[in-house]
Amino acid sequence: MTLDLTRLDHLSQDELWDEQAAASYDSPGEGMWSEEVLGPTLDRLAGLAGGGRALELAVGTGRVAIPLARRGVPVAGIELSRPMLSQLARTEGAEAVTADHGDMVTTRVDGEFSLVYLVFNTIANLLTQEAQVACFRNAAAHLSPGGRFVIELWVPDLRSVSPSAPAQVFSVEDGYLGLDAIDTASQRLMSHHVRFDPGATGPDRRSARIGFTPHRYIWPSELDLMGQLAGFALESRHADWSDAAFTSESRSHVSVYRLR
Repeated sequence: MTLDLTRLDHLSQDELWDEQAAASYDSPGEGMWSEEVLGPTLDRLAGLAGGGRALELAVGTGRVAIPLARRGVPVAGIELSRPMLSQLARTEGAEAVTADHGDMVTTRVDGEFSLVYLVFNTIANLLTQEAQVACFRNAAAHLSPGGRFVIELWVPDLRSVSPSAPAQVFSVEDGYLGLDAIDTASQRLMSHHVRFDPGATGPDRRSARIGFTPHRYIWPSELDLMGQLAGFALESRHADWSDAAFTSESRSHVSVYRLR
């Protein structure tokens, strides 16, 4: 069986992250907006900024940027989806964040930063190795000497993938089912997001909204090579924002690169 994971590549970020996606993206106090997730993230980023300016690539609706700015870190952001930028502008505290429309590969923001960061697997939204390397180089172009680039990224679990079973379920929750279709030859996957109302009755119980997001996954060693090509050296890697040890069983990592 050969998977064709290119059928949605032509969609723009505005189409993938449209008004409906932007309006439903935030869930304050839950999931990745919970204090147990955000707290360690903000602690680590504020410490790495070291009193300097921070730039968030793919700032989205400001989940990290706004509370980081509240901690006294001057934060700028770059975001390609205009609906996400509009949602950011309507969020309380957004006035503390300067956000520019553009992509994380080529868009430049004025000034220098001590920290550039890219969270929640977003570098995988770039669908070619060339674009991912260019993202590293764009981060380097924004940093002062010795500045840091931080990436949060998942580690794909390919042990359960085979030609006879090329997809895997990554999440089962009330009202949500997540499924990844994976092509190991191209390091591409298509995430399928199925959302439904578990309390629905009658004909509504059979209805669901399905979304798709394409990704190119990156092995940690490949990510390190991308950093080297852009002038970075790996400073640290942990399994999460709380500095848990990264092992062969870790399903995610937070990697800190320092500009040489």
